Amino acid sequence: MILGGVALGLYVGVWVCLVGGIIAVIEQVRADEIEAAAVAWGVARILCASLFGYLSAIALVLPGVGIASSD
Repeated sequence: MILGGVALGLYVGVWVCLVGGIIAVIEQVRADEIEAAAVAWGVARILCASLFGYLSAIALVLPGVGIASSD
């Protein structure tokens, strides 16, 4: 579970939030009409990428540590 938590945290933080946010902003910049809400959501995803990655990792790491330390 600990390794799964690390993998999940990296996936959510790096791929979904950071890379996905960058792609969303670039798509809006290249579009004919820019939607402010889509740009704001993309920037928010970029800024909160580490927080979301950390929280998603903790969701699996803490139970894994609890299981590993139990008798």
